[in-house]
Amino acid sequence: MEFETQRNCSVNDFELLKVIGKGRYGKVLLVKKIITGELFAMKILKKKYIAECRQIEHTRTERKILASVDHPYIVKFFYAFQSNERLYLILEYCSGGELFFHLNRARRFDEQRVKFYSACLVLAIEHLHSKNIIYRDLKPENVLIDEDGFPKITDFGLSKENCTDGRSARSFCGTAEYLAPEVIIKQGYGKAVDWWSLGCIIYEMLIGLPPFYHENKKYVYMKILSEEPLLPDFLSLPVKNLLTSLLHKDPNRRLGARGAEEIKTNIWFFDVDWAALGAKRVMPSFVPNISDPANSRYFSEEFTSSAISAASPNSLSPRNSSPTYDGFSYSCSPSESKCVFDNEFTIREEEGQPIV
Repeated sequence: MEFETQRNCSVNDFELLKVIGKGRYGKVLLVKKIITGELFAMKILKKKYIAECRQIEHTRTERKILASVDHPYIVKFFYAFQSNERLYLILEYCSGGELFFHLNRARRFDEQRVKFYSACLVLAIEHLHSKNIIYRDLKPENVLIDEDGFPKITDFGLSKENCTDGRSARSFCGTAEYLAPEVIIKQGYGKAVDWWSLGCIIYEMLIGLPPFYHENKKYVYMKILSEEPLLPDFLSLPVKNLLTSLLHKDPNRRLGARGAEEIKTNIWFFDVDWAALGAKRVMPSFVPNISDPANSRYFSEEFTSSAISAASPNSLSPRNSSPTYDGFSYSCSPSESKCVFDNEFTIREEEGQPIV
């Protein structure tokens, strides 16, 4: 990766087309780069909410991880910039929408489709773990489907860097239904939590609900700590064994505890050509029917029916209304071979010293 003089990029370089996602701290828009016509996903984070909800470190981590990973099953990161009130991340647009959308519509998938998605996710998580990153938020909402039908994980706001052992992380974070037991008991945990979450998402794709589902989070945690998942008779014996091994409550005995190779050599994956899959030389089980890339048929109407004006970044407050995030800018245009970014990500008040 080469460095060069930073070029300016701003929200004015993009045409805002529609809302395709919403989160606690902002929205995701489908946008078009005016000069090239390329489509991207624009993630907009409100500085005010980031500060009020103490999400500065999570924002720093997401920006840093996005710039450091390059994998076919992880969304690509192209630009980052800021305005007075907001931070912007320009990401690869996956026109197939969220895995959650497709699962919600189909209720459950057949084993071959589940195996395809799961194998891709194994490779993505293996890549993150090779960089000592714990993902910590694997769930259907965070898996996107690209135009060719390949899954890609997104949203690294809860990820943890520099995890070299089984007890490096201690934060209680993630989504309740996918939390590993060791996260809930708060005694330290490591990369094995991602393999537990993989077991949860495989189960959900096969059954239609997470393995420890309950409307009350308190009971979700109780079920995770004390119950075993119900494995219906219609599941094959190999996938039952895989799920039992991935959802082992002891992280040291969980499948994947000694690395992704344990999972890749599991009998359920016996027919997966991992080299071909890593090179995307396989045919996905499902290919989105997309004639127009800007069509939002695979995104929830709850999002796409929202007024763009409500998410528009053009209504700005006075310059001193929010701190400046130094080093946040990033540029890695898909039409260029060079990436430009500043590793020193600090936050300063307009008239003061760095506060982070």
